[in-house]
Amino acid sequence: MSNALEQLKQATTVVADTGDFQAIAAFLPQDATTNPSLILKAVQKPQYLPLLEQIKVAYGHEPLELQTDRLLVAFGTEILKIIPGRVSTEVDARLSFDTEATIARAKRIVSLYRAEGIATEKRLLIKIASTWEGIQAAKALEAEGIHCNLTLLFSPIQAHACAKAGVQLISPFVGRIYDWYKKSAGSNWDEAANAGVNDPGVQSVRRIYAYYKQNEIRTEVMGASFRNAGQIKALAGCDLLTISPELLAELRADDAPLKVDLGIDWALAQPRETFPDGEAAFRFELNADAMGTEKLAEGIRAFVKDSVTLDGLLKA
Repeated sequence: MSNALEQLKQATTVVADTGDFQAIAAFLPQDATTNPSLILKAVQKPQYLPLLEQIKVAYGHEPLELQTDRLLVAFGTEILKIIPGRVSTEVDARLSFDTEATIARAKRIVSLYRAEGIATEKRLLIKIASTWEGIQAAKALEAEGIHCNLTLLFSPIQAHACAKAGVQLISPFVGRIYDWYKKSAGSNWDEAANAGVNDPGVQSVRRIYAYYKQNEIRTEVMGASFRNAGQIKALAGCDLLTISPELLAELRADDAPLKVDLGIDWALAQPRETFPDGEAAFRFELNADAMGTEKLAEGIRAFVKDSVTLDGLLKA
């Protein structure tokens, strides 16, 4: 019998969640996702220091934010030499509440990839935080043929707004939702009772997946931010799953049969939901979701912190 990773690839598009393109080559994923935290982690490894130095030498005279974009694109370009599919490159999280600035930065990232000879329509996803402003930026970009991956997505109302905006792909987070509920429960948390399909992060993605398939929404659903292999297995059949190298290795070493739940038939058998439209409803529903509100804000802060650190490496 094939291992769990190979079984998963039969049901789901497997995506590598890392900026380490040497690690990506070991697992043969279809796509890859990056973010400021992952690039910062990669660029601090000795084998990637030359890439940082090349940017500093060639473009040190340019504004720092442009140097940073060049570094992100340099990593993305190397990743695209390895994978057959798409890479996700993130717009600076400091622009998460500025629609026009997000659009401008996304277009610059696209132009940098095109200068490297990348067919961006097929091979690039611009990653944007799922704030109201970010979703509106993605709507405008999609209208121009620039495909987007909406990240830091924790609440169904964010998924609904992304669907209305016609974005290419969303990345609902699993592990960070799990973290929130586990911390909230404290000593009352029962790990066994909240594992697998009962994991609150897994349940959130399954709920969004069912809503999208029931309503024939073309936006792709990519589960993200996993804490353990059990969460990944419970989402087998999802459109895509983006997985860290550590968990990819764990799945590859696992020979147990993989049960696949998710699919059209499963989705059509789930309870149907509706969500309100518009900015006011989005903000009200997200505000009512304590977990979604807190994790979105926390995620933006973390990405901003790592972006600032990355800037510091370029300035050094």
